[in-house]
Amino acid sequence: MSETKGPHTIKGRGALTNREGRFERYQTEAFDDGWGTLEWDPPPPPVTTLHPDALRSIITRNQSPDIPFEQSINPYRGCEHGCIYCYARPSHTYLGHSAGLDFETQIYVKNGAGAILDKELRKPRYQVKPITLGSNTDPYQPIEKSQRITREILETLNAFNHPVYIITKGALILRDLDLLADMASRNLVRVMVSVTTLDNRLAQTLEPRAAAPHRRIQIIEKLREKGVPVTVNAAPMIPAINDMELEKIMERGREAGADRAIYILLRLPLEVRDLFYEWLEAHYPNKRDHVISLIRQTRGGADYESTSGVRFRGRGPYADLLKQRYQITCRRLGYNTTHSSLDTSAFRPPPRPGDQLSLFPF
Repeated sequence: MSETKGPHTIKGRGALTNREGRFERYQTEAFDDGWGTLEWDPPPPPVTTLHPDALRSIITRNQSPDIPFEQSINPYRGCEHGCIYCYARPSHTYLGHSAGLDFETQIYVKNGAGAILDKELRKPRYQVKPITLGSNTDPYQPIEKSQRITREILETLNAFNHPVYIITKGALILRDLDLLADMASRNLVRVMVSVTTLDNRLAQTLEPRAAAPHRRIQIIEKLREKGVPVTVNAAPMIPAINDMELEKIMERGREAGADRAIYILLRLPLEVRDLFYEWLEAHYPNKRDHVISLIRQTRGGADYESTSGVRFRGRGPYADLLKQRYQITCRRLGYNTTHSSLDTSAFRPPPRPGDQLSLFPF
């Protein structure tokens, strides 16, 4: 529950500012010039602007040893959900945008993703490995309702019998239950539903345009009703903000039908650190210093540690205790008792119009 609502918060947005990225030549900062300009009415709320994202390829390959997938697709760059803690925010600076409000409002859409994916999957040297949708930004953020890029990608993967993992906190995934149920019947899909908190008021400031906590539990229930396997992702765990909810999130996920669970400790790479600390100052000023102290205790005294194998879990007494709580709860609730993998053996490129003509000698 937020302690205060700072004067610079923006309804429906996670970031409080739009500070320049690290690649920009000049940085600006508001200051009081004595004329009371900082007390004027704030500008109107920023609106979402869509940009076409020119594509040559759609599949991204990963070689990080602590990331459990090698291939991923992100239908969008930028995310309307506005999660203040999002580790993907710094990627927007490569586009000349801010990791702050720009990340939530300047969204790049990968039009034609299905056709490009079709071409990539037909390449003779393509090796079939599960593709993860939403490793960076949510494939079911609000604009998916009109753009339907994620739906297009899933239709292509389904046609190829290609396995896919989906990571989301968006209720729009229920629109695609028909596809997901079909793929689940062939062991081609698993969905990871991220549940950060069960507190509606906290969720409204942490991730203002994502599905409400109770809706995410309903997502798990409805997916399981259709036979889709689900992992509950308690993430990120933020010291002294939502970490006390770890066991409850896992319990609610299990009751809803999730059979696997993971957790991730808060990460604050690059611009995310300042944006998150602004959020703390606005919503939890009395806790700010304590939260920052606990974060640094898990990162060897720094705000962030990128070391492989450490960045997702942290280190030190606090991080070890969080890990123990997670492990105890997994055993108590029966999570992660079996190893599950998706089927890669059924992969087949579907015939294209005209392919049958290759049977004839003319």
